[in-house]
Amino acid sequence: MKRNKKLLLLGLMGALLLALAGCSSTKTPVTATSGGFWDHYFVYPLSMALTKIAEWAGGSYGLSIIIATVIIRLVLLPLILKQQKSTMAMQALRPEMEKIQKKYAGKKDPETQQKQQKEMMQLYQTHKINPVGGCLPIFIQMPIIIAFYNAIARTHEIAQHSFLWVSLGKPDPYFILPVVAAITTFLQIRVSMTDEIQPPMKMMMNIMPIFILVAGISLPSALALYWVIGNLFGIGQGYYLKKRMSLLKEKDAANNTAQAKTKPSPKSKSKS
Repeated sequence: MKRNKKLLLLGLMGALLLALAGCSSTKTPVTATSGGFWDHYFVYPLSMALTKIAEWAGGSYGLSIIIATVIIRLVLLPLILKQQKSTMAMQALRPEMEKIQKKYAGKKDPETQQKQQKEMMQLYQTHKINPVGGCLPIFIQMPIIIAFYNAIARTHEIAQHSFLWVSLGKPDPYFILPVVAAITTFLQIRVSMTDEIQPPMKMMMNIMPIFILVAGISLPSALALYWVIGNLFGIGQGYYLKKRMSLLKEKDAANNTAQAKTKPSPKSKSKS
């Protein structure tokens, strides 16, 4: 089972990295005449947004990338909060889910599996939980994030400008941005984890910074800048979500305690 999870994680990571590599490797600038649904409705509008923000920022495409990255992350924040709420609900149900799994442990026939699935679905319905609720926000986020990544890589004007010590269209000659991107990637993944690190997540925490470092050394600095800003926002977001989750858990515990105190005991019912 663990091996299958690792293989699945590697497969998903590989698919994502190939998608990002494909986005960055293309040298065709995105324009108003770019054909295809993806370019016309996703990449080009974000490319235009980067250009407009750069005009407002005094022609600085570096500031444009920073501002646009923060805006997009803020827009996606409600989806992150929804995902976290769903994750918390599933964690609260974990003891009951494990009871059902133990009940049917060792029985692999179709009839038993069907009974287990039915009990699981009844559990979800009783607590009004969508088991895929935590996944849907991720699927909504990914096209936006990848399209923005693609827009940065394919906006011709960005490659012609400099920001701080780097030319945005060329790799960082001092490797500062790639190193910072790798470090912040590690920190962002670590902050987003629970105290108990699962092996697949630990593997991801070790592999992703290495990939970001290698990619950042060879890709344009504009992309490395985007990674750094996105990671810094993600670190702050991770601390906020952990604090929020802790407060929600304390609130739920207080509500449960209050309900237990107000609920009449069986003895008091019998006396009445």
